[in-house]
Amino acid sequence: MALKMTLMEGKGDFNYNRYQENLHIMLSLWEEIAELADFNKDGVVTVEEFKEAVQKSCMGRTYRDFPQAMKMFIDSHFKLVDINEDGLIAAEEYRYNCATRIPLDSIEALNEAYQSLLTDDDRKRGGLTLARFQELYAQFLGNPDETCPAVHLFGPLQELC
Repeated sequence: MALKMTLMEGKGDFNYNRYQENLHIMLSLWEEIAELADFNKDGVVTVEEFKEAVQKSCMGRTYRDFPQAMKMFIDSHFKLVDINEDGLIAAEEYRYNCATRIPLDSIEALNEAYQSLLTDDDRKRGGLTLARFQELYAQFLGNPDETCPAVHLFGPLQELC
């Protein structure tokens, strides 16, 4: 993950110092996840253990109350999506990020998903700020309401056949 983030942030260029920072973030995240989720202390975090740990750590909580490593991961993710580094995730950056991760069949669905994330203030600013991204990420992880706009943080929801 550290290498992937470094290469994506650098748009293919490798920056050793940034890689070391990302490596620190990922190792810290792993240590925190292992502490929270490796319930039987066997050195392996199963999918079930991970889901339970995320639920215990994030459900009904705000970003401020998340574990530190999770906050570092979320902030790094924002930097990854904010391609032009202007402090906002604009529609083009959102679409690009989605296109690198998921198959898409409709630009309209992608645009609708992005628009559903925005408040009137976000629209005036031209996109999602870090604070708004943090808020949405916390809702994505901690709000079980499937109609919450944050469900579209990583792209439009698609029905699986």
